[in-house]
Formats: sequence, C-alpha cells, structure tokens
Amino acid sequence: MPLSGMGVIPRLVVPLMFVLLVIAILVVTSRRHVAAGFVVIAVVLSPFGAFVREELPSLLTEWLSAGGRLLALAALSWVIARAVFGPGHVTLHRVQGAVVLYLNFALFFFVLYRLIDTLASHAFKGLPQPGAEHGSGAALLYFSFTTLTTAGFGDIAPLHPFARNLASLESVIGQLFPATLLARLVSLELEHRRRAGSSRAD
Repeated sequence: MPLSGMGVIPRLVVPLMFVLLVIAILVVTSRRHVAAGFVVIAVVLSPFGAFVREELPSLLTEWLSAGGRLLALAALSWVIARAVFGPGHVTLHRVQGAVVLYLNFALFFFVLYRLIDTLASHAFKGLPQPGAEHGSGAALLYFSFTTLTTAGFGDIAPLHPFARNLASLESVIGQLFPATLLARLVSLELEHRRRAGSSRAD
C-alpha cells in the first residue's frame, strides 16, 4: 500500500495482493465452516462494493466494501485467536499466529479509519490532499500502525469524535494485547511442564 501510494509499484499489485490475502484466509479458515462461510460472504461483498463504488460511488457501496473487508479480517482473527489462546503446547506456529493477530488489529482499524475518512470530510488532520498517494489509504494505514504501537508521531491526528475514540481503543488494545498474550503463553508453558513432570513421575 505505501509503495503503491508513492507510485513505486503499479496499482494492479495492490488488488493482486488482496486476492492472495483472500486465498490465504480461505486456506486458514477452511477447517472452520462458520468462519469460512463468513469469508466467502466477505469475498463477494468487498470486491463487489469496490467495483460498484468506482462506477457509482455511494454510501451503500462504501459500506459494502468496508463491511466485506472487516468480515474477512474478523473471521481470520477469530480462527487465529482460537489457535493462539487455546490449550496446548507453546510452539513457533502459535507465536507466529499471535504476531499475525496483532497486525490484524491494525488492518481492522485501518478499514474503519478509511470508512470514516470517506464518509466525513476533515475527519483527520495531516492526510495528503485528494489525489495524492492514491487517496489517503497509505497514510491511514501508517496512522493505524503508529496508533497500535503507540509510536504516535503526531503528523496525522483524528479530529472526528468517532475517529478519536477508535484511535484511543486501538492504542489500548496495542498495549494490552502483548501483556495478555505473554501471560497466556507463560501459563500454557507452565501447565505443559507440570504435566510433563507428572507423566515422568508416574
């Protein structure tokens, strides 16, 4: 997204990356039928909303496009969260899943920020002018990650009340998630060692 916004890579690359993301989400959620069903709905809604939005921009198409992306991210995050926080031994895959889940929070809030920026004018201060960076997508993605990690450089700031509340919620999640994850992983590892010690003693 940022490289596309700078004009370094063709605009076609971003939709192709989205297609690859959808395929990856379908692979991950394929064993969970409910989650896979949500992903299929999202796959239909998001491109449909994006294509129709280009031809007939309206509130409905904006909501359809954003809703499809949010639904896909939520389904993927739900499946990963069950694997990360569920019982079992702490493995490299569990840690990798936790990192993906953490990054998904930034993507989830990015979609919300972009929707707010589209629906409400001047919702953010410091965004590039319309037409620059292919819109405000790259800048809002950057804003979402700096908010989640609480880097907060201050070059972009939310002005709309709903955007400010979302930014506050994202920064709280960014702080609490690593602490919650660490506590869960430590408890799982201690439980695994206790069981391993009990089995050896028997």
